[in-house]
Amino acid sequence: MKFNRVWAMPNKATFTIKPIRELIGRYVNGVVWADPFAGWHSPAELTNDLNPDAPTLDHQEALQWSRTLKDGALGGVLFDPPYSPRQVAECYKQIGKATTMQTTQANFWTEVKDALAPKVREEGIAICCGWTSQGFGKNRGFELLEILLVPHGGHHNDTIVTVERRPRKRGGGAE
Repeated sequence: MKFNRVWAMPNKATFTIKPIRELIGRYVNGVVWADPFAGWHSPAELTNDLNPDAPTLDHQEALQWSRTLKDGALGGVLFDPPYSPRQVAECYKQIGKATTMQTTQANFWTEVKDALAPKVREEGIAICCGWTSQGFGKNRGFELLEILLVPHGGHHNDTIVTVERRPRKRGGGAE
């Protein structure tokens, strides 16, 4: 597993932060990527953002959108949701929607990851950004390849980026 720590200025647009942009550039290439929280700067081909002003293909709740994707169809997924219940509330308020207990609890992130995991094909990649290194994890069938820790200085939380791969399934028959 590779671990790297690179200081950078904070930015609400995570994918514009230089070390994060560079990491993503090493992985997003030639395969179909999806991003359920795409915002304005996602390099994914399949994009969704709840905000109707975002330049994305779809504007649905992330969980609903993730469930519409075909199993095994993605070469990769970018997972850069709001990092905290407060950020979720701010995103909803910005577009005039009320938050619910369901949208501000830990289940919010868990359910979207659960819906996305089977959509990633074998050897596919999941890149997760946030304030934890949780990622998609072993229980969803992923193995950790890389962690990028991006400290921002002052009282800003570090941004933690995990890169995971869904390994090939081992065959069970005679050789």
